[in-house]
Amino acid sequence: MDNSGLLFIPDISGFTKFVNETEVEHSRYIISELLENIINSNQIGLTVSEIEGDAVLFFRFGEIPSPEEISKQVENMFCNFQKQLKNYESRRACQCSACIAAINLSLKIITHYGEFSTLNVKKYSKLIGKDVIVAHQLLKNDIDLHEYWLVTNNLFNDNQIDNNLSVWMSWEKGNKLTDRGDVAFQYSMLSKLKEKVQPDPLSDINLADDKIKLLSKKIIIDAPSITVLSVIGNLSLRSKWMEGITLAEQLSHPINHVGVKYRAIFNNRTIFLFTSAFSENNKSYDVTETDEKKTYAINFVLKPLSENKTSLEIIFFIKRSPIIQLYISFVKKNLSKRLVRSLNNLDALCHEPGIGYKM
Repeated sequence: MDNSGLLFIPDISGFTKFVNETEVEHSRYIISELLENIINSNQIGLTVSEIEGDAVLFFRFGEIPSPEEISKQVENMFCNFQKQLKNYESRRACQCSACIAAINLSLKIITHYGEFSTLNVKKYSKLIGKDVIVAHQLLKNDIDLHEYWLVTNNLFNDNQIDNNLSVWMSWEKGNKLTDRGDVAFQYSMLSKLKEKVQPDPLSDINLADDKIKLLSKKIIIDAPSITVLSVIGNLSLRSKWMEGITLAEQLSHPINHVGVKYRAIFNNRTIFLFTSAFSENNKSYDVTETDEKKTYAINFVLKPLSENKTSLEIIFFIKRSPIIQLYISFVKKNLSKRLVRSLNNLDALCHEPGIGYKM
């Protein structure tokens, strides 16, 4: 029939808790990117009907696709989604609740075949039909875990699943009472796929190991280490405390993480830097920023002394180069004074109301 086709719904598991219990601004960016990831993973000619908060409603009119075709689509979409999460986790420098909790999100995928049609209103197109309702009702079921592929019997029967799909898949049977009566389905967990997913490798953006320590300054700040870190990592605040900086803005991504590039105006000169390294250990943090040409790096070392007291050391490193060393020798004294004033400015800023991550 002309109005028969595949309904394909990937749904982000853990979405409600994520958006309700985490920092709003970053959760919005993360969910938006994950939904884009899902849409960009379409490789079998699916059409997007609409984005439904935590899910994407895809469809494709025509004959039932082969089990292999849909299986490869499911694997590709799930693995791309998981790679994005692992990229977030492996590069994470932001310690807000949303960035920390993103790794707990996952994906379930509902596939159903039935009859439906499109309703066009101006530039908008919406799917209508009882099978569209059925597919959405299948999102609410008794499956305990929430990273699986669900296949209704309208799409594939037992023999098609047993003879054509990956041997690692382990299938269970279920049924759901819907507006069209009991709908039988089978489902397989996708968790095993995560074993082969690795984050993308990072480009080498750090200063060479034979760098020279130019100078360092320390300060004790009466604020939690997480608060101090949040101020340092928020580039929109950089001009409020770092002497000589009149503007700093992220260029490659709105959330700070290893690999993010930013532009700064320092003494009326434009410079480009990367967040090049980050580590965390029991609320101690180590952050490094390196300039685009790998001539110098700024290292921020934060150590909690108590719940509301933090030791912060800022260390400047330069590339081992006679020319750079000669130039720096002329400006080192002035740079040292700027650094002291910057640390005092940072101390004051960390005490302003509303400063810090929303945890």
